[in-house]
Amino acid sequence: MTTRLIKLTNHDVKDSLEHPEQDAVYKSLIAEKQLEIDPKTGEYYRPWRFEVQDGFFKQSDINTDDLHFDFIDESFGLKLNSWDELIEKLKDLNSNCSENECYKLLFCARHGQGYHNLAVEILGSEAWDAHWSKIEGTTLDNGEKIVWGPDPFLTKLGEDQAKELNKAWIKQIENGCPVPTRFFSSPFTRSMTTLIGTWNGIVIQEDGADPKTLLKPPRQQVIIKEDLRETIGEHLCDKRSSKKIIEERASKYGFIFEDGFEDEDVLYKDDWRESVSEHSLRANSFLQDLFEGFPNDIFVNCTSHSGTIRALITALSHRKFAIPTAGTIPIVIKGTRVKPETIIA
Repeated sequence: MTTRLIKLTNHDVKDSLEHPEQDAVYKSLIAEKQLEIDPKTGEYYRPWRFEVQDGFFKQSDINTDDLHFDFIDESFGLKLNSWDELIEKLKDLNSNCSENECYKLLFCARHGQGYHNLAVEILGSEAWDAHWSKIEGTTLDNGEKIVWGPDPFLTKLGEDQAKELNKAWIKQIENGCPVPTRFFSSPFTRSMTTLIGTWNGIVIQEDGADPKTLLKPPRQQVIIKEDLRETIGEHLCDKRSSKKIIEERASKYGFIFEDGFEDEDVLYKDDWRESVSEHSLRANSFLQDLFEGFPNDIFVNCTSHSGTIRALITALSHRKFAIPTAGTIPIVIKGTRVKPETIIA
């Protein structure tokens, strides 16, 4: 099957490659952050160190051309002979590793096309960054009004992309692909809607529906996390809705909030935009929480944004890889938990 709806744009490629100097800035910042100790516990605030495990997926192979890679045609990029082989390898790694080590497979999914993505395609990247990203929307030459801020919805294409992902997941599950046991989402509507569309009827359903109709019961909850939101600030599409509105849109599908989730968006600023290195520190915080708080979940899904996936890639020292709207990149991660007395190279 050739993917017709999910494909790279020039802006996707630009997003994945811009500001390469931020990699070195992040490494300097995380080196300092990893040495900070909580005086109450005597433990590092960020005790986990992360490594990408090559050989599982084609996306981590430098020879894979991301500009022409179709993750649906390529079984999500699986490099092994079968999903059963992957499951067995991860089982062996976790059975034979040290007690302070853990291996997880993280499926990093990007939301489908939102109205802000459509605006970039129509208006151009330079004009978007300079002007359009800072306002709520516009009326096109054909008279159609599009609104992208704050917190835009998916376009019809974005909704259809999520449905295409749903079909792709069902096919891979039938071929033995492991179903995640833990789901996380950005608080933005475009990510939550994509997650619902992708997993609807597999492990996600509306309140009151018969759980016996799910392909892979039980019904899963989804934890909404601020650390998975898009790059913070300046672009109005990256200002989230209130907690009340988010709850109205997503709670009926099993979405719950992480502890301490604020009622209003206290992070967004009109006159400041988060750097890639700062965003990558936030991605590291998500990974810290994932490995510290969910030790038994080996197969995990997080649905977020191009900038957030780029930040995760930076935090993991994964090779750069462009992700289209509704694209997914699976990454096998080794986490090692260290204590302050451990000598860090």
